[in-house]
Amino acid sequence: MPDVNIDFVGVNGGQGEVANLLSQSKLDPSAMRPYIGDNGKSYITVFKGGDAKKLENYKQVEAPNTNATLRPYEWRQLDEVLLPISESRLNGVQDLISNGLVYNLGNAMGTTVLEWHDVSDALDAELSMTGISKAENDRQEFTPHYLPIPIIHADYQINARALEASRRMGNPLDVSMAERAVRKVSDKLEKMLFTDTSYQFGGGTIFSYTNYTYRNKVTLGTHWDHSGVTGKMIVDDVLALKQASIEAYHFGPWMLYIPVGYETILDTDYSTSKGNNTIRERIKAIAGIKDVKVVDTLAADNVVLVQMTSDVVRLVRGLGIQNVQWDEQARFVHKFKVLTIAVPQIRSDASNHCGVTHGTF
Repeated sequence: MPDVNIDFVGVNGGQGEVANLLSQSKLDPSAMRPYIGDNGKSYITVFKGGDAKKLENYKQVEAPNTNATLRPYEWRQLDEVLLPISESRLNGVQDLISNGLVYNLGNAMGTTVLEWHDVSDALDAELSMTGISKAENDRQEFTPHYLPIPIIHADYQINARALEASRRMGNPLDVSMAERAVRKVSDKLEKMLFTDTSYQFGGGTIFSYTNYTYRNKVTLGTHWDHSGVTGKMIVDDVLALKQASIEAYHFGPWMLYIPVGYETILDTDYSTSKGNNTIRERIKAIAGIKDVKVVDTLAADNVVLVQMTSDVVRLVRGLGIQNVQWDEQARFVHKFKVLTIAVPQIRSDASNHCGVTHGTF
């Protein structure tokens, strides 16, 4: 089973083997995806610029210093496993993408860290009958912050004999290890958003929903999965989360995330006397709540309400999930990596008001 590693690109350069190698290739994944041409030589495909969706903006370039392992159709077989798995079980990350909360870096290696600024409030309106009195004339203050750019990657390998056998027999390439690597990379990205782990590098820190310094904290009134809990108790907790967000000047729309242990309780009837709606349906009827999502990586008895706007959270992405060839090769094994450059960024304003509300005990 592939191990997942995180390398960082920070203000002082790269940390880790993958970060250093990508720096050398200027973050061009095509340089790490050589393929065997019809003439037996090694080639890479280079993006010339312009619309990335147009084929005429790419050209084939010979790679004389690289020994390619795969043919173009074999790369396609590996790449076909990326999209289905990278989107599965990624409720939190996929919500950011679906809601357009993505900030794409033009050159993640050139951007050693992402710098952004909090902006303070300024000025005030005066009420007078003459309009002559002097109004307050202060300036906005900008506070810089830094976010390290992580490279998440997992290794897998393809046996040289199995590769040659698939070519001779006309069988599809065995992509099972690539599938596992994609899933592990995807899971790591999701965990960065929901688990109580922070990553520091280059003068910045990557926080999650559950450990961000300025998140709104709410003490839940009850364990939702305990016997005797009622639909009203659960809804009251959700309303408390919503109120905390409103008091922090964040008014929705919100997404509610719950742990696995709370999933089935939400499918029970909200009222034992009426039985018309489930607790989940009652929660979704609360104004401003877009949906309720189950997150496998969220710790038990933790509930998170997130305003789905870019001033609260966004996915900073420098490189989508990619298959690349790794230069270390043994005689009977070809090595590859699945990698991505992406990081969730939780944000608050200069007054530390935040749209993430965390409920726990």
